[in-house]
Amino acid sequence: MPPFSQSNPLSTSFTQNHHKLDKTNHHSPTNIVTIDVGGQLFQTTKQTLTLAGSNTIFANLFNSPNQIPFIDRDPDLFSILLSLLRTGNLPSKSKSFDIQDIIFEAQFYGIDHLLVQSHSNPSQFEPFNLEKSMLLPVSGRDSVSVIATTPIGSVLVSHGSKITSFDWALRRKSTVLTRFVGIDSLLSLSPNVVAAGATDFSGLQIIDLDSGFLKQSLNWENMTKSSSTVQAIGKSSEFLFTSFESGRRNSNSIMVYDVNDGFRVVLEIARNEIFGADLDSSVLKMPATKLNWVPSLNLLMAAGSHSGPSGVSGNIKFWDIRSGDIAWEIKEKGDCFADITVSDTLSAVFKIGINSGDVSYIDFRHIDSVNSWNSVGGMKKPMNGKKEGIGCKIESHGNQVFCSKEGELEVCSEVLMGGGVKVEDERVFRKNLLGRTKDVGGNRVTNLGFSGSKMFVTRRDQQCVEVWDSSRRGL
Repeated sequence: MPPFSQSNPLSTSFTQNHHKLDKTNHHSPTNIVTIDVGGQLFQTTKQTLTLAGSNTIFANLFNSPNQIPFIDRDPDLFSILLSLLRTGNLPSKSKSFDIQDIIFEAQFYGIDHLLVQSHSNPSQFEPFNLEKSMLLPVSGRDSVSVIATTPIGSVLVSHGSKITSFDWALRRKSTVLTRFVGIDSLLSLSPNVVAAGATDFSGLQIIDLDSGFLKQSLNWENMTKSSSTVQAIGKSSEFLFTSFESGRRNSNSIMVYDVNDGFRVVLEIARNEIFGADLDSSVLKMPATKLNWVPSLNLLMAAGSHSGPSGVSGNIKFWDIRSGDIAWEIKEKGDCFADITVSDTLSAVFKIGINSGDVSYIDFRHIDSVNSWNSVGGMKKPMNGKKEGIGCKIESHGNQVFCSKEGELEVCSEVLMGGGVKVEDERVFRKNLLGRTKDVGGNRVTNLGFSGSKMFVTRRDQQCVEVWDSSRRGL
């Protein structure tokens, strides 16, 4: 028997019950629909079924008002998908089902697109409930160098010269071989297109992961006509930003490309020529190694820190790409940043001090003030000559900032003051360790990524990606 039919192959007594329900349904409000799935009756509304879309099985379930449609499928899985239609989210009871069973069932009904939307909903992310749920292994002996996430919950992983993609359900999708010996920068432009670059190989490559096809190679014309290696990549909804450095390391620039117009060059900013007469000045002209777009300010944050004769120095610059001018600049000396991130939601830029290992922030409202870094969670550690922040990572996601200290992970969250209302000039952050006891420890963290309800973590010398889930096991 086909899985969907208008006849009911059940016993006579069950058919009589259906007949009674037919009459009841006939006299009830016309938007109520009764469905028999695998012998179990469900009632819903036409409005709910319409949410599935016009090209699905659900669209035909209320076209025969005098009969109860029968679907020869699992009623328990149907109950989960009906909840998905009603609320836009999977119910808590979905935890007890295998993700593949839910995916196959959603594909049968033609609503797998709704499953993807639910899975990648940022509101499902609960930072204090994160726990390690699974490992995504990659092939070969190369450890993971960098990862990139997509808005629909998939993750892209570079290891050696290869890029492996996992779909939104974390199933291995494909592995493609690139021209790089190793990949240092990776950015998702769409679920199947990625931008990849390396610090020792010329050009930014735009790769179609589904076909393994190199769509385009972007290069920067520097004054010495040498190769142009990639130091960092960033993007907004309209633009792709790439920090280039010449092969001779005596010039660098940030190129702005239009992602909707074949990566046409829109602007060049932050061009530096380094001649080496003033060594400290040369350090401050080194390329940006981190690029973050700040939508609320309509500015690009470009930051880079480098070692020089007087220690580690760096620059944090906020660029207005409409004019090509610097809106704000922070010159870093002393406890310069080992890593840095910007949170549009929290309206602040955060760093990990390379000497202290302390997390500090600057509020956007006070970014021009002197000595405006504020320590998160109390006083800075005393500096004992050891660079506590080397190798630490920091990334923002939603209302939180996540950082690593060797193998452990912490989350920084803002504490609301004044009975739930922020005091204008006072902000308080608190740090909390992440994970259950079983999750603590391991090799030094090298990458943090976020999508949907999940956090992705990689560690030094590991050939896998850790998946930390905050809402559902296996989902």
